[in-house]
Amino acid sequence: MKTNEFVAELRAALENRLLFVDRGGNPIHAGYHLTELKAASLQTVDCGGQRNHWQETIVQLWVPPEADDDYMTAAKFLQIFDKVRGMIPLNLAAEIRVEYGDENFFPSTYHVRSVTHDQHATWVLLVPPETTCKARNRHACGAGDRDSRVCCTA
Repeated sequence: MKTNEFVAELRAALENRLLFVDRGGNPIHAGYHLTELKAASLQTVDCGGQRNHWQETIVQLWVPPEADDDYMTAAKFLQIFDKVRGMIPLNLAAEIRVEYGDENFFPSTYHVRSVTHDQHATWVLLVPPETTCKARNRHACGAGDRDSRVCCTA
């Protein structure tokens, strides 16, 4: 999901509690903090020898040991987001990711699959990242070629 789409979803229900959940509906603990916003610029070279460049907005969440029992509202999240946006350039067209880990969530930078609302809560569905072969995805390999070694320059 793009950063601007995510922000628009949150603005649609400002007073809602903001819950980040996994595919099973298990939420990140109440009392989490938005500890950091990152404007990431990535430069890579894939196995096909092609350079790649993209940007991401990374939201880092953390639950302190003495966390309270309430969830942050969408309004509070956006207040922090807007303050940081005034301090560093965030590309609103960039994909948004959520960095988090605890005993239930493997530490990772998750993709935002969807945002849904009910009367009292906004649910952000997090999915783990998947690895892929960019060269194969670009069809650098022959049609139907299942052997990724053919794609690689190494």
